[in-house]
Amino acid sequence: MTPPGTSSRFRAVWWLISLGIMGTVWWLSSSADTPGPPLVHPLDWIAHFTAYFALAYALGRATGRRDVALVIAVWWGALDEVHQAFVPGRDAGVTDWLFDLVGAWIGSRLAMRRRRRKQGGEKETEST
Repeated sequence: MTPPGTSSRFRAVWWLISLGIMGTVWWLSSSADTPGPPLVHPLDWIAHFTAYFALAYALGRATGRRDVALVIAVWWGALDEVHQAFVPGRDAGVTDWLFDLVGAWIGSRLAMRRRRRKQGGEKETEST
């Protein structure tokens, strides 16, 4: 059995991770001079997929809801693409956003799968 408040502490940590990812994405897209060499396709798309996979996974763990995690991540990706349209040296792209969407969809699904497995394991432990 988990100690009282453990679940809310873990959710708070997942919220902090989510906000950290969101802040990092925003910071990176705010600068025309990102660290390192510019990414070319498909590396750029892999980076988009990975960032939004991680964001949706963290949001899924924080909220406990796949739909909420997916909506927040997809809207953040759209907002970030619009934001990039106004940053000199950056451009907005529908393809980038589609990779955000796919990463977010898979990340949110895996977060819920992990949650269901954990809940199933706890139920088995409690019944023995």
